Amino acid sequence: MVRANGAVSLRELARVVQTSEVTVRRDVRALEAEGLLDRRHGGAVLPGGFTRESGFPQKSHLATAEKTAIADLAASLVNEGEAVVVGAGTTTQELARRLARVPGLTVVTNSLLVAQALAHANRVEVVMTGGTLRGSNYALVGSGAEQSLQGLRVSRAFLSGSGLTAERGLSTSNMLAASVDRALVQAAAEVVVLADHSKLGTDTMFQTVPTDVITRLVTDEPSSHDERSATELQALADQGVQIAVAGVAQGSSAPRPGQGAGAGPNGGRGEGPAGRQSRRDMPMPGPRRTHPPTAPGGPGLRGPVSLSDQQLSGRVADLAPRRR
Repeated sequence: MVRANGAVSLRELARVVQTSEVTVRRDVRALEAEGLLDRRHGGAVLPGGFTRESGFPQKSHLATAEKTAIADLAASLVNEGEAVVVGAGTTTQELARRLARVPGLTVVTNSLLVAQALAHANRVEVVMTGGTLRGSNYALVGSGAEQSLQGLRVSRAFLSGSGLTAERGLSTSNMLAASVDRALVQAAAEVVVLADHSKLGTDTMFQTVPTDVITRLVTDEPSSHDERSATELQALADQGVQIAVAGVAQGSSAPRPGQGAGAGPNGGRGEGPAGRQSRRDMPMPGPRRTHPPTAPGGPGLRGPVSLSDQQLSGRVADLAPRRR
């Protein structure tokens, strides 16, 4: 499966071979010892290293249900009439498909896939950057893309990447892609990172968004055996990142837009046209940062909250976003 697709997730492997993720993880570890593949958190890829990046066809097979759930939840953060930037990636492409239903929206992007997903949206204006086409992920990069973003100001930037750690923030393995992502961040008042659990704790070559610049992380819920992801989520929360966890339907693909309980950007039930998706907001105590304040809302919990395995698998109430 790795040779055919370039990458594969542990959850998908467990489903295909009808066994547990624990067994799959052990076998993947043995295959890595033989040099047949490289383990990545939550999956496996062809042997490479920090500089290797899977192309779009390979990435599109990874964590598909998780990306769908993350996109559903991220779309609930967007209101009618907003202007946002959306970076390149398979998760942001899923988000774009849902943003097509938000009336009066303006989307600035360097991704041909994002633009294609919005091409037939009657009430959405799409603004594309200039630049040079990077065929591996259908994104426009280079000085032309960066210069076209100068002087731009939007409410939010939605970005994904190759890895996310509390120490370095969001990163990617391509220098040109990282440079454009940094320009997208400069144009936004808030930065929302979309990253499934397989990217948590993974560090790649070029930093795109430092941790103290990330306003919110939208991710899926790690498994009860995934201590590394839980630890990374806690570390990110300790630095002031607001964490929203999207629920993934068990035994099927992720919930479609319009199914499940929703949540809007203020921590309540989402009423936007982009669809509804259950979430658990987990902003934690952390150092003060200099981002523009986000709108308060929702009940808070008293005292520090720890992202233990038990708490990750249980009910977590929506918390009020911190003022930055």
